[in-house]
Amino acid sequence: MSGGIAWTPLVPWPLIATLGGVGVLLLVVGALRRGRGLFWRLTALAILVLALFNPRWIHQKTDPQKDVAVILADTSPSQGVGERRAQTAAALEELKAALAKIDDLDVRIVEAGGDGPGGGDGTRLYEALEAAVADIPAGRFAGALMITDGQVHDAPKSRAAPFGPAPVHLLLTGQPGERDRRIVIDQAPGYGLVGKEVTLSYRVEDREAEGKGPAATGGTAPITVRVDGRVVARETVPVGARQPFTLTLEHAGPTVIELEAGPLADELSTVNNRAAVAVNGVRDRLRVLLVSGQPHPGERTWRNLLKSDPAVDLVHFTILRPPEKDDFTPLRELALIAFPVQELFEVRLREFDLIVFDRYLVRHVLPPAYFQNIVNYVREGGALLVASGPEFAGPQSLGETALADILPTRASGRVLVAPYRPVVTEIGHRHPVTSAIEPSGGARPWGRWFRQIEGSQQSGSPLLAGPDGVPLLILDHAGEGRVAQFMTDHTWLWARGYDGGGPHAELLRRLAHWLMKEPELEEEALTAEARGGTLTVERRSLDPAPAKVAVTTPSGAVHQLTLTPQPDGRAAATLPADEPGLYRAEDGSRTAFAAVGALNATELADLRATPEPLRPLVEASGGAIRWLAEGVPAIRRTLPERAAAGRGWVGLTQNGAEVVVGINQVALLPWWLTLTLALVALAAAWWREGR
Repeated sequence: MSGGIAWTPLVPWPLIATLGGVGVLLLVVGALRRGRGLFWRLTALAILVLALFNPRWIHQKTDPQKDVAVILADTSPSQGVGERRAQTAAALEELKAALAKIDDLDVRIVEAGGDGPGGGDGTRLYEALEAAVADIPAGRFAGALMITDGQVHDAPKSRAAPFGPAPVHLLLTGQPGERDRRIVIDQAPGYGLVGKEVTLSYRVEDREAEGKGPAATGGTAPITVRVDGRVVARETVPVGARQPFTLTLEHAGPTVIELEAGPLADELSTVNNRAAVAVNGVRDRLRVLLVSGQPHPGERTWRNLLKSDPAVDLVHFTILRPPEKDDFTPLRELALIAFPVQELFEVRLREFDLIVFDRYLVRHVLPPAYFQNIVNYVREGGALLVASGPEFAGPQSLGETALADILPTRASGRVLVAPYRPVVTEIGHRHPVTSAIEPSGGARPWGRWFRQIEGSQQSGSPLLAGPDGVPLLILDHAGEGRVAQFMTDHTWLWARGYDGGGPHAELLRRLAHWLMKEPELEEEALTAEARGGTLTVERRSLDPAPAKVAVTTPSGAVHQLTLTPQPDGRAAATLPADEPGLYRAEDGSRTAFAAVGALNATELADLRATPEPLRPLVEASGGAIRWLAEGVPAIRRTLPERAAAGRGWVGLTQNGAEVVVGINQVALLPWWLTLTLALVALAAAWWREGR
């Protein structure tokens, strides 16, 4: 309850002032004439003027309002180190029990941490505190208790008190004196050319206990370097020194380079002893050598397809001399320009990404040694495509050269001539070259072809078949390289749209890109992708056997997944991804990586518990810094102008806020009292004047 006098004039105050002034003037005139009863006249005037001001006694009824305190619990990934989560849970329960005993206090408990499972931007704890107090009236905020390891990446640098007189206390998890080692990627390219070298630089940092500074130099650390999961280097490097690492990109698409440092003695955690960077390999321009032999209607199909791709540099030679023409004309006179055999197949052979023989007939234009060069080129990582016609079944076949060692099919000597429609084989249904282009149920069938060279498959995977299952398109691996063999020369019928045509452009494009090792067309591949807090692991294989994959999380935990198979050769499974960092999936022969959040998350850059990021905020608000390892401090209520912390305790401000719930008004001069007093005063004045 509270009260006071309020003035509510009956008429505007200038009018009251005018009337009062006139009354005083008349009294002055009476005083100059030595009139009697002036005191009583002045009393009557004062009563009337006071009545016009209408004074009232105001009674306010108020209810006390509870103050509001905020407990902010850090749930970011760095809190998973050591016993920090257990410390947080125990402190939270103890504080809730202590604050529940304070009647005039409401408590808000907020859990916050990084921006989702990735933690790429670090721990956003200050934003969470601002949001928690945004709707609390300034006169009711008692203060905040922040339970965290101190690794907060949005803390203000200003030393102004952002929340008024209410204190912000920091309760630190972890232990004083923690040590940590980490790897820092100083510089790394985002892209590189396939077949070219790229260089990144890194350094190892050993961070000592908080307050002692980082040990940036001194000592050594063992380093393991992995490229796409394969160990490529082990070395010992000086701590604190910048170190280069150079490698040659072997394939298009991302190449993941992972660096891992050995553990430091008494180290807090090895989670950030690993760092990774993904370098995306791109091909400068694909160089293709196309050698056309026996003329046929589809001779330009390959040329048109390869020339239509702006990323392809095509070198095309056509040998037009038919085998039946034997007029002893010298070879050097058979073309407008000399066929640079030595330059192409000896000097510059390894500059090409793909070699295509289209119905090539052996006419001794290429010496036998050059075919062996091609075999060596393929086994060392090159690519060869042979599109065969009837000549492959004869004595002048490429199968009679050194290429027979790497060709997946041997000709039987028969040429099958009959209409047929190519069909996708069982393996073809699983292979990415053909699984995406085969006609689905109800779709128009592919157009017919009329010729196929019969052969026996020696190796490789048949993707297309002709009559009676005779292999039509066979793919194979030879050493580090790849080989594809078409046992027909009738693909041009699809290009002409005969009998409805077929997906010739897509088939030949996918075939050429498989030969040049495009990652998305690998038939044996393992991929991992993190999206929306879920890790999806997918394996593509020609083997229909159930696949099992081991997934290693950034913290080192291993999860065994059994993938669910699909008809197109893929099998997949999912796993919750709630840790930031690099996930590794392994199926025994392949390794895939996926980054949750930033590849090298800010959240895990420094794992030591420290008060430094939040110290300006705490000191500006008058709060205190306490280590939970030394015990949870007691809670006291303090007045706004008093100290908010002391030995073994921290305080929450007692604001004493109230809200008005009712108002009573009582007139101090009701009309009957005013009239009575005024008449009494006037009567006294008349009586005094009459004497």
